[in-house]
Amino acid sequence: MADSSFDVVSKVDRQEVDNALNQAAKEIAQRYDFKGVDASVSWSGDVIVMTANSEERTLAVLDVLQTKLIKRGVSLKVLDTGEPKASGKSYRLESTLKEGLDQEHAKKIGKLIRDEGPKAVKAQIQGDELRVTGKSRDDLQAVQALLKQADLDVALQFVNYR
Repeated sequence: MADSSFDVVSKVDRQEVDNALNQAAKEIAQRYDFKGVDASVSWSGDVIVMTANSEERTLAVLDVLQTKLIKRGVSLKVLDTGEPKASGKSYRLESTLKEGLDQEHAKKIGKLIRDEGPKAVKAQIQGDELRVTGKSRDDLQAVQALLKQADLDVALQFVNYR
């Protein structure tokens, strides 16, 4: 019998992020507590830019965006947000999207699988993803459950389950 396998990846559904951003922009334009504070959220290339006239309002815009992302099923672990910076009369907050498993996280996940996962399972790094192989599909499902419970600072998806 051939080995079963799946890939551990960290991908972002850009369309869902774009939809959440548009919903957040609409809510910010309509909400009473954002009237007259020049609050906005928009794309600037591959960066999400949030602006308002105070640091607290900028963080409130971030909160609205995060709420919309959660409702659309996008993990907040994909956002890499900095600190609000003064920019003239307004405050600006930039947030980038983290996509792909970097070597450091892939090694950490591989070590977790070796240490706590079933012994018959092997993990190998292939570019920005991690291939997990094993004889038994039950072992692979145990690895998936282990990774879902682990507190990792990347959003994980499991694809190519064979």
